Amino acid sequence: MRLAGHSFPRLLLASALLMLGACSILPKQEPSDVYRLPTAATTAKAATPAPWSLRVVKPKSSETLDSPRIAVIPQGDVISSYKGARWSDPAPVLLRNRLTDAFYRDGRIQSLSTDDSNLQADFELGGELQAFQSEYRGQAIEVVIRLDARLADDRQRIVASRRFEVHQPVADKQVSAVVASFGQASDTLTAQVLQWTVEQGQKHYTVEPKNQ
Repeated sequence: MRLAGHSFPRLLLASALLMLGACSILPKQEPSDVYRLPTAATTAKAATPAPWSLRVVKPKSSETLDSPRIAVIPQGDVISSYKGARWSDPAPVLLRNRLTDAFYRDGRIQSLSTDDSNLQADFELGGELQAFQSEYRGQAIEVVIRLDARLADDRQRIVASRRFEVHQPVADKQVSAVVASFGQASDTLTAQVLQWTVEQGQKHYTVEPKNQ
């Protein structure tokens, strides 16, 4: 009985040491560089403000893209991400914020809101983000952004839709160069979506008759 009594504390001590050893071999999380989506400075256009309002919503996307990870397709259909680097927000949020900022800077649509607020608007800009990644083409790399945009009226009826796709070459394999190309591709796509939205809004906006 004395032997059993002495062995029990030793067993507890051994178990504790094993647990400490297991904790020490767990992989440590590597620090990540957090990147904003770069943007080029733009100036407002001298134009009469549109009489209608716009709500910019976060585009829907796959689970892979709805993440802060910087997606890359190194070969075939394999989707990976850059090690030790991430976006400041998930890709759909980055693109929504970039579009909203572009509309503010442009100045032609001054009544703006996003899906972060519960405000009503004459039109809603949304859609599906199909691609937001870099892709290897042999030894070359390019950033690909593909957005299926939809413009809906205040009754949620689709009034216009269009696919926008931009391919932007990357200077080298450094993450900073990839991020810079994401910024350039986003600027190009944003300009196209902005102009299309303004044109479609002007085309489909109608003033509701007031009740007498």
